[in-house]
Amino acid sequence: MSARNRELLGLIPAAILVTAGFAAVFLQQDDLREQISNLSLTIGAVFLGLCVCVHLVVRFALPHADPYLVPLVAVLSSFGLVMVYRIDEALARDQATWFVVGLIVFGAIIVFLRDYRPLERYRYTIALLGIVLLLLPRVPGIGAQVNGAYLGVRVGPISFQPAELSKIAMIVFLASYLRDTRLVMMQRLRLKDLGPLLLIWGASMVLLVFIRDLGSSLMFFGGFLALVYVATSRLSFVGIGLALFAAGAWFFGTTVSHVHDRVEAWQHPFDPHLYNAQVGGSYQLAQSLFAQADGGLFGAGFGQALLTPKGLLPAAQTDLIYSLITNELGLFGATALIGVYLLIVQRGFKIAMLADDSFSKLLATGLTAVFALQVFVIVGGVTKLIPLTGVTLPFVSYGGSSIVANFVLVALLLTVSNRARAPR
Repeated sequence: MSARNRELLGLIPAAILVTAGFAAVFLQQDDLREQISNLSLTIGAVFLGLCVCVHLVVRFALPHADPYLVPLVAVLSSFGLVMVYRIDEALARDQATWFVVGLIVFGAIIVFLRDYRPLERYRYTIALLGIVLLLLPRVPGIGAQVNGAYLGVRVGPISFQPAELSKIAMIVFLASYLRDTRLVMMQRLRLKDLGPLLLIWGASMVLLVFIRDLGSSLMFFGGFLALVYVATSRLSFVGIGLALFAAGAWFFGTTVSHVHDRVEAWQHPFDPHLYNAQVGGSYQLAQSLFAQADGGLFGAGFGQALLTPKGLLPAAQTDLIYSLITNELGLFGATALIGVYLLIVQRGFKIAMLADDSFSKLLATGLTAVFALQVFVIVGGVTKLIPLTGVTLPFVSYGGSSIVANFVLVALLLTVSNRARAPR
């Protein structure tokens, strides 16, 4: 079976999942039980039709691209649509709209950017764009503060998180920069070679303090370290980078109030004073842990979790959607979701291994690394492995900017894959 036919066949499970998921949601609503069959099948057919359209674009524009990324993303998207609809129908309609917008952007990149290598020539422009996007949330009038962090930008009725697109811009810049400097960095460790490392470390610390976003700073710096290691094969750079980040995080965690509050909530989530605090408290994290413990191995059942304002989970559609999944589907269901993410990461790193030029290899590595780190940051936050941040779970959490940015990321991976797998 050809690669494209495997891709087409892989879309069927995603359509079945979205059909069964919406049928399960409708079962919870007495007034819709008679419509379960027709409505759920219609939604499944529409979802499958959209995915097939994307498949046709990939089939003709990128005939040699990886055949598994699109089906895996379809599975995550179908799961996200069902979970958001289960929480709030209005939010689900917005999510579906952004899903279609993401597909359009995805298709446009595949059609008009099949040759991604010219991006190298505009690396400094792309880097400047990434920095501007990061700073937008602190611009008066359009910046929005969410749970103590400056993450969003609101222009009229539209709001988005610029950091989602900024991470891609910075990866393109770093991949291009390290392509030119990796040979020098491989030969010997000199003080001037640490300049880029110190610069990116300083930028991540600015993120931590200026926009109060620990998750984004960890993703940017972690993605950079992954690129440095792939470019130089030197663990010493990774060790120095981790030590610098740990020292910076400790310093700002003990001297900057809002960072200190996050660390305190992480270390003592069940402290009564922190649990009842209005700002910077541990209520959200504590409720997340309660929900996951209540789910057990098999879950409380789909649609059985209690949501706020009178129930168990606050912000279930964004920060705590993984906790909601664990509560309703249990540890087994949550593990299956993590398994899909791991498969995407595996395909991304395989694309990097197949790439035959440095820029392609570094670009695929960086994109895959930040995707994996985003999953790690949010899952690690809600499970108390690291401090909780406002990062979204890719393709599952509610959020238009996250969906569009991750579709851009996957589209770039497919363009690299098409070039790497094409017969010579």
